[in-house]
Amino acid sequence: MTTAPLPVPAPAARVIALANQKGGVGKTTTTINLATALAACGKRVLIIDNDPQGNASTGLGIAQADREFGIYDLLFADLSVEEVAVPTAVPNLSIVTANVDLSGAEVELVNVDRREYRLKDALARSSRAYDYVLIDCPPALGLLTLNALAAATAVLVPLQCEFYALEGLSHLVRTIERVKRAFNPSLEIGGVVLTMFDRRNNLSEMVAADVRGFFGDKVYETVIPRNVRVSEAPSHGKPVLLYDMKSAGAQAYIHLAGEILKRERKRQMA
Repeated sequence: MTTAPLPVPAPAARVIALANQKGGVGKTTTTINLATALAACGKRVLIIDNDPQGNASTGLGIAQADREFGIYDLLFADLSVEEVAVPTAVPNLSIVTANVDLSGAEVELVNVDRREYRLKDALARSSRAYDYVLIDCPPALGLLTLNALAAATAVLVPLQCEFYALEGLSHLVRTIERVKRAFNPSLEIGGVVLTMFDRRNNLSEMVAADVRGFFGDKVYETVIPRNVRVSEAPSHGKPVLLYDMKSAGAQAYIHLAGEILKRERKRQMA
């Protein structure tokens, strides 16, 4: 009599929450294009669109009709990642979409068991092997963002090069420390990426210098420039790497992915 082999658990993915309580800093743009660049490097990548606006889903060309199931069903219907993830036009890249149902999730989560861990539990049910899971968070520090931070191994902070950047960032850092103490001891700031950088503007240089002075080598060397092609790409339902790979914005995200992979190799060897 032979015994059926036990299922082999999928290797743990690197789960990265892209978070900043300020809107318009490039979270969704960075999520989409970083994921695309990582997938182009042969990594198996999953995006979780954790924002009720659903911009990551739109930016990858996922029509509303194709969003019957999504993150809402992960949080409340106990469906698996495999049941709700949809493929994208980018090889190796899938997405768990957001739809209108997510708009009421903050209120619904209040009375749900393990409300801070619903997303973490859903990812634990996944049997598919991903190298990276990128979670696009809403521009608020509510229960949806808390779920992302509780599930993540690292936070990537997109930071617009503007006057109020550091003020908002210090608030986010305090929130991350509270989440780390209360819900997720392994959470860390994986890095800060400077976005919408304009070399013609002295303010961009000043903000970059301040952020690097405060966070040191947590700030990626790669900066994402202000770029028309990056702004145009979402209206075509494409990452900028597919829309115009030769553009300055696309090249910046390719370099950022390379820098992140290099850091990951160092972290794994440490």
